[in-house]
Amino acid sequence: MPNYGRVGGTRVRIPVFNQGTGRLGKGFPPKRGARHAARCQTGRMKRRPRMLRTSTVAGVCWLGVTLLAATAACTPSGGKSADPAYRGPASGSSGNTAGAAQDGVPGEWITYNGGDGRQGVVTTSPAAAAATTSSAAKPAIAWRALLDGAVYGQPLLVGGRILAATENDSVYALDAAGGRVLWRTHVGTPQALSALPCGDIGPLGITSTMAYDPATGSLFALAETDGGHHALYALDPATGAVRWRRGVEPPSGTPKDNQQRAALTAAFGRVYVPFGGLAGDCGDYIGSVVGTPANDQGTTQVHYSVPTTREGGIWGPGGLLTVGGTLYAAAGNGASMTTFDGSDSVIALSPDLTRTDYFAPSTWAQDNANDQDLGSLSPVSVSGRILALGKRGTAYLLAADRLGGVGGQLTQTRVCPAFGSGAVVRGTVYVACQDGVRALDVTSEGISVVWKSAVVTNGSPTVAGDSVWTVHYPAGILYRLDAATGAVTGQLALGAVPHFASPSLGAGRVYVGTMDGVVAVTG
Repeated sequence: MPNYGRVGGTRVRIPVFNQGTGRLGKGFPPKRGARHAARCQTGRMKRRPRMLRTSTVAGVCWLGVTLLAATAACTPSGGKSADPAYRGPASGSSGNTAGAAQDGVPGEWITYNGGDGRQGVVTTSPAAAAATTSSAAKPAIAWRALLDGAVYGQPLLVGGRILAATENDSVYALDAAGGRVLWRTHVGTPQALSALPCGDIGPLGITSTMAYDPATGSLFALAETDGGHHALYALDPATGAVRWRRGVEPPSGTPKDNQQRAALTAAFGRVYVPFGGLAGDCGDYIGSVVGTPANDQGTTQVHYSVPTTREGGIWGPGGLLTVGGTLYAAAGNGASMTTFDGSDSVIALSPDLTRTDYFAPSTWAQDNANDQDLGSLSPVSVSGRILALGKRGTAYLLAADRLGGVGGQLTQTRVCPAFGSGAVVRGTVYVACQDGVRALDVTSEGISVVWKSAVVTNGSPTVAGDSVWTVHYPAGILYRLDAATGAVTGQLALGAVPHFASPSLGAGRVYVGTMDGVVAVTG
């Protein structure tokens, strides 16, 4: 019988591989054609974060810890905006309350932080609870796979296989048990760093985290190739065969000056591709999102560009947040210091990429002038609200159904400059700053810092049971932290890892992309 799960309320088939033949079983659907880092004061620990409660369902475990992943739901009340030009959500917007950012497919890690809700918490079903170890065990390397380039995106776990993409424009499937290469598909010649106006990744190939779409059964990867061209590839995750290829270029600016770092999103029958700039903010680029059909039946694309004359990149590694019928993006600093230009903001987008709402801090002009924008951390859905936190280090709590325009936050709290994406367990958000991970307690009314990690680590955290996993880049040290206190409970040297490295979780293991492949860790 096929395995089924739910994604965003839709019943979908879960991929299952026949371990004897290496082929997909009936579970699969049929083929279809920081230069401003600063230390900050966190104050005393006010109280322990709310943790996942033990499930009474026997056999549901991960690393020896029983896990129930849930997101609290409530209906927020919109606040008044300090922006006199702000008119509230556009007509026809979804009006969702961000009450349910439920993630992914149980037992799978299908895109950045597990699913389009970017919760960053491993989910498990009784049937998938296998190969577990004690949560107190010392972390150890289970296997290391040497690939043909650096793996900047989070590795995916789909159908018992690890899927990873490299800066050499190659996509791999690895056996989750031992790391053996099952297939490799090389899609093009990556862009040489020497031919770019600036940047810090060379060569520049597949940088963003890929997305697996349960609705079509396709794996999506966005590759940059020689000449600064960008193309989306739909692959068969069973064989690596390319089902179709489609050019996806930013609608504004010069394609070569745009970098595609932010994670892909497969939702609403489309694949969404965000664009930002190269390291150094050089050249002619404007932050944008392109949506293209997730099948081979049409090529009509939709797009959104930040209404600035330059910059405003949508570049955070976590990409877009999807809640209900709305996509949320965080835009970086723009060109204007006089008239608000839509940059340094959280943007609500409809599935056809019409802007329906926005928020920007009242300090947007100073942020633009000093590169202290909101684009460094993807928006976070928590406690029925949207949490925004960027390079300035101020966390803003927003009403999801009325973001508030300029200065329209419900409340704000000084935290620290944060990068990447957050991980959410009920009302607790774990975020990475340059001097360590923070645990934030978020209610419908406010934000408070619960703890700062006892060790300096800066990679976006993910959570399994009572453990927070985070990577210190570029040194390549994987840390396991106690989710209630931030104390170090284990650590392991992995070797050199890319900027913004973040672990994926599943099948009782931790998977991290490195500068030469993927490493799997037990414990």
